Amino acid sequence: MTTHDVPDGLRVQGFRTRRSFGFAAMSQQATIAAALVLIADGTLGARFPGSLLVTVPLTLALAGLTAARRHGMPALAYYWAVFAWRRADRAGATSYRRVLLPQPYALDLPGVGASSVLVAAHDPTTDRPVGVVHDRSTGAMTVTTLLAPGGTLMAPTSAVRAGVRTWSSVLDEMSIDEQILGAQVTIQITPGAGEALADDVRARRRPDAPRLALDTIDELVRTTPRATASVTQWMSVSVDPTATANPPVDLAEQVAEALRVVDTLDMSGTGADIVRRATPDDLRRLVRCAFDPGVHDAREEQFAELSWGECGPVAADDLQEEYVHDGSVSVSWVLREMPRRPIPYSVLLPLLSPGRFQRRVTLSYRVLDPREGEAVLEREISNAEQRAAATAQVRGRATWSQKADRQRAERAAHQAASGAQVVDWTLRVTTTARRAADLPGARQELERAVKATKGIRMRPAFGAQAATFMAGLPIGYQPLVK
Repeated sequence: MTTHDVPDGLRVQGFRTRRSFGFAAMSQQATIAAALVLIADGTLGARFPGSLLVTVPLTLALAGLTAARRHGMPALAYYWAVFAWRRADRAGATSYRRVLLPQPYALDLPGVGASSVLVAAHDPTTDRPVGVVHDRSTGAMTVTTLLAPGGTLMAPTSAVRAGVRTWSSVLDEMSIDEQILGAQVTIQITPGAGEALADDVRARRRPDAPRLALDTIDELVRTTPRATASVTQWMSVSVDPTATANPPVDLAEQVAEALRVVDTLDMSGTGADIVRRATPDDLRRLVRCAFDPGVHDAREEQFAELSWGECGPVAADDLQEEYVHDGSVSVSWVLREMPRRPIPYSVLLPLLSPGRFQRRVTLSYRVLDPREGEAVLEREISNAEQRAAATAQVRGRATWSQKADRQRAERAAHQAASGAQVVDWTLRVTTTARRAADLPGARQELERAVKATKGIRMRPAFGAQAATFMAGLPIGYQPLVK
């Protein structure tokens, strides 16, 4: 489906990046810091005039790095991330070896997943086992729901609009529930080697079928062994079970409270078909297959025998632009900027199309409560007005981009006043190659998929490849949650 095939009613807009008011292209915090440093330079220069030859050029250089941009971020933040990664690399903090770690840390996942632990629970409403991931550092509980692969490209316009409205209602429920910290929806596409297709055809093949049909299907299985792909979808909701009038005391009560909160979210009518709550074996499979895509078609019994720490890698290295784990190499990109023009609801289709390498696309949400959302939008309008006024004083008029940005901020405030919710969200994409030699091909495939979206701008997660990789897994790691 091209962008011309989508009706105007199925186009979305209103995406906006938060921007604070500051001098030049600096943020408000950077401007205040630069002003304080300049005052300190002047105070010191009043007593020691020779110090101005060193302090003023250094301050101006740091301010210039803050105002400049590199890959869509302040250049100072980029170079600081590079410096921090190199310092961690020299200290050995970017390498993980499970066999060398003492107990009990050998039972943990690496990096940001070290504080997570898998809790096996029983859901009395469905009489099924449920896997709940408990974050021991924050106390948050994460419940994952498996979704059925599907789509709305062939659905009528009315059905798509109904799904969007229903999803908006789900976001409304998240905004008024203080126990819900955040949520994320992940779609993982794993290319198959043909075994799944051959097994499915073999089980459904009828000997009494017409010879032409049998020959056609046999040739299809034989000539397209790599034309299959396994699509797995899930939604993870992070809950704070203690954010209630009567907080639960023990772990069992906290798990029960988390399941109760997640059950209040009604996903019916959103266009996503719910399969079931993820079991402990499902979570082990999702995590293990992310680190080692080669075990995707393994039997369920093999995952049931794994401990939570064994689902992670035996060895991993967090490089500046790659993440090496168990012989595989992953590259993660993060959202830089959304298009300012209206875009079709199918804009992510190129990222969700199967390719040669495993790909995981994650949408993370944090719905702001109505008061916080209103305060954020009012602050954004004030910042937009101040930037336009400052530019008008220097150049005689504000730029057209500043005027358009102010209009978008006012439009968002009007929508929020009419009942819409303000959502902090981001997009992450991870692609995994099973061999280091295939990394250039995986990177090129990801770049082409991003360009095919025709407007979405993304960049590599510099110095945070491991954390971005883990953020796409159902382990409860939510960077948007404060």
